[in-house]
Amino acid sequence: MDCVPALDEPLKKVLGGNTAKVMADHLDLHTVGDLLHHYPRRYAERGELTRLADLPLDEHVTVVAQVADARVHKFDRGTKQRLEVTLTDGSGRLRLVFFGRGVYGAQKELLPGRRGMFAGKVGVFRNVRQLAHPAYEMLGEEDGAAAVEAWANQLRPLYPACAQLESWKIEKAVGALLDTLEATGWEGLVDPLPESLRLGRGLAELPEALLKIHRPRTKADIAAARDRLKWDEAFVLQVALARRRHTDAQLPAVPRAPVEGGLLDAFDARLPFTLTDGQRGVSREIFADLATEHPMHRLLQGEVGSGKTMVALRAMLGVVDSGGQAAMLAPTEVLAQQHHRSITEMMGDLAEGGMLGGAELGTKVVLLTGSMGAAARRQALLDLVTGEAGIVVGTHALIEDKVQFHDLGLVVVDEQHRFGVEQRDALRSKGKQPPHLLVMTATPIPRTVAMTVFGDLETSVLDQLPAGRSPIASHVVPAKDKPHFLARAWERVREEVAAGHQAYVVCPRIGDEMGEEADEPKGAARTPAPSPGKASAKTSAKAAAKTSAESAAKSPEDEAEKRPPLAVLDVAEQLAKGPLRDLRVEVLHGRMQPEAKDDVMRRFAAGEVDVLVATTVIEVGVNVPNATAMVIMDADRFGVSQLHQLRGRVGRGSAPGLCLLVTEMPEGSPARARLGAVAATLDGFELSRIDLEQRREGDVLGQAQSGARSSLRVLAVIDDEEVIAAAREEATALVAADPELTGYPELRTALDAFLDEEREEYLDKG
Repeated sequence: MDCVPALDEPLKKVLGGNTAKVMADHLDLHTVGDLLHHYPRRYAERGELTRLADLPLDEHVTVVAQVADARVHKFDRGTKQRLEVTLTDGSGRLRLVFFGRGVYGAQKELLPGRRGMFAGKVGVFRNVRQLAHPAYEMLGEEDGAAAVEAWANQLRPLYPACAQLESWKIEKAVGALLDTLEATGWEGLVDPLPESLRLGRGLAELPEALLKIHRPRTKADIAAARDRLKWDEAFVLQVALARRRHTDAQLPAVPRAPVEGGLLDAFDARLPFTLTDGQRGVSREIFADLATEHPMHRLLQGEVGSGKTMVALRAMLGVVDSGGQAAMLAPTEVLAQQHHRSITEMMGDLAEGGMLGGAELGTKVVLLTGSMGAAARRQALLDLVTGEAGIVVGTHALIEDKVQFHDLGLVVVDEQHRFGVEQRDALRSKGKQPPHLLVMTATPIPRTVAMTVFGDLETSVLDQLPAGRSPIASHVVPAKDKPHFLARAWERVREEVAAGHQAYVVCPRIGDEMGEEADEPKGAARTPAPSPGKASAKTSAKAAAKTSAESAAKSPEDEAEKRPPLAVLDVAEQLAKGPLRDLRVEVLHGRMQPEAKDDVMRRFAAGEVDVLVATTVIEVGVNVPNATAMVIMDADRFGVSQLHQLRGRVGRGSAPGLCLLVTEMPEGSPARARLGAVAATLDGFELSRIDLEQRREGDVLGQAQSGARSSLRVLAVIDDEEVIAAAREEATALVAADPELTGYPELRTALDAFLDEEREEYLDKG
């Protein structure tokens, strides 16, 4: 690296082809800037020098000792080997152990009689204290006490790595890059923070922050670097979102004000209940947005059963009053059918405009899904293009080119996280002018996530449940530890049915998938197996931990993980023949024909089915007030927020609800702790925080959202609320004063680099 590398310089020009290819293929690092911002995930604390006689268990230590013995042992019928090294320092002895590829390098260096420094976490195996795969550096005769002290007390960066490229090799590449940049006075480095903001917030300069994050001398260095780099990420992202909001505010839209004495008033007059204060307040916010000449972009979030559909329906009726049409986009056919059914039931003859017996003020409410018959589909399309249908509820079928609207005024997207950006954008593009947009989600979203993932949307929250909703008792059922608890669970289901109620049983998969899982739950907080060639940075540590106890039995948690998930078809058959025999048991899953699914849901809603064994197709939108019990099988295979969503299907009437979380995970495992958290609270916002903390989703504009490369590296959405809120405030003020950022060329450059084409498109499409 004898010339100054530009930040957008391809890594192959500065590192060599092989290393650059591995970084690109396995770490998604392509440029000098990517590598510079590939921050350590943690730091190895070698600690003060410790005598071998004084080694504490489970702590990171550093020792200076002499190799007394080094031997290679074969195992697994000679196919594998491990290197065991014995150290001594005159006060005691310590074993080092290396497995796999680590054997070869260590075998060459750790020769009897040689002296070195060794650092790692003290473990014990067969009553002998050991370090597995320790960091080490051999000492020469010229190395004195000062060199040992410097090495021992150093904070060594550990980078997100892969099987093909170890952390220390990344450290070496980053070090060479830093040396070059330092030597040239950091030429070409763009600082996105305006000087006044940086000084006002007391933040370090960017070169200083980069040096401290990669080469810290103290923990204070790391903290100062993180404080600065978090601001970079939060501020650039919030500027992008602020510019999006500013651009949206300039777009034209048709104002959609309700008409006095119109359809909305007629609907309200028929409501058999009073709207909650929350529903009225959120409706006022929505109608104020709809009345403006710029498109509404609003997120409506609320707990399961808080009445979001009612709020959305009133908004759609107001738009119909103004002469426009409204479309509700649902992620599944089951949910689209459920929404259509509930809307037409709530509206009565107001949903039969132009039909025999329909109300004079009414409009037509049509359903459009991919599996509809040709005749029904043709009629629905005709009703939309002529304007006969004021409201349409549908799935992705609404997005097809042949679907045309007379005057699309409002798009309501239900369960936003299940739709791709392109799908939402395609529906919005069907209006003559940009339609108003209302995004709904029943997944509670912490404030910081709302400010980032939905940062270009105004947010409304419904946190008040309608009167008459009953409490839900939740319990963990440890099926393996206490099988009699599971037997009691089925007894409880029978008791609920005997009392005139109904129950759900939820399973992770359908069954009969020929090895493939269907209707698999999204967002389950489990550690996936690394894909070939994409092992995580923890791989070597896991391998070491695994092989250091080769002869030990598998943990109960491992065994539970490896068991195939329980399936709807199998569980339904076992229940019908066993603990729930003589009850009316039916199945529901995503592979059933739409007519069959609709028939099952209709009969369940009508009370003709006692127990519905289903996949997560019932997760949202299904409303059966008489269902009071839910048993979730293999509950540990679902995410926290998803369990909360599922649980919200019971307790929707006047009778109390019961949710039983069945698991084979052992007491004390992280999965059991997660289920305990769900059972302990009905507060969806609290559970969403727990979910984020456990999954550590630092990147809210990463692959889950846009398919783009991860962009947030030090900013933890769940922990850095103050930074995100402050950055949003600063960004909003800056963009209001200078929307084109003409006075901030460095920020503009950083924004272009941060928002690659894919991520810019994601923000543009909202």
